[in-house]
Amino acid sequence: MRCPFCGNEDTQVKDSRPTEDNSAIRRRRQCTNCGARFTTFERVQLRELTVIKTTGQRQPFDRDKLLRSMNIALQKRPVEPERIERIVNGIVRRLESSGESEIKTQLIGELVMDALANLDPVAYVRFASVYRNFREARDFEAFIEKLGADESG
Repeated sequence: MRCPFCGNEDTQVKDSRPTEDNSAIRRRRQCTNCGARFTTFERVQLRELTVIKTTGQRQPFDRDKLLRSMNIALQKRPVEPERIERIVNGIVRRLESSGESEIKTQLIGELVMDALANLDPVAYVRFASVYRNFREARDFEAFIEKLGADESG
């Protein structure tokens, strides 16, 4: 593992333990060159996933990007980080076990939308505003009206 501080490729594992939900191994490492300490996480990866963007561009799936987008939507909302982590793990597991190695961004977006709809309505609207590319206040109004109609119907 390369040291993030000096770039040295020789680091030593000082401590390993499972995360709270047992979905990863947390390792404390120390660089043999500069002595800096840092943490890494090791996760099971069932298959290499490629994301197909709406432009047709392909790029490797990035779990951290998924986590960041959910954290942005959930910023200042009363949701524990562990719960967000479990939801991201669940989405990744669904994608990896789907049998497909190429995943369209629309599928990822819909899985996040479903998770947020059940988790926090404000985060759901926030994420939808970016995912569905809201351009003006009327877009929010229409979405929220539809949301209210779906809940009452």
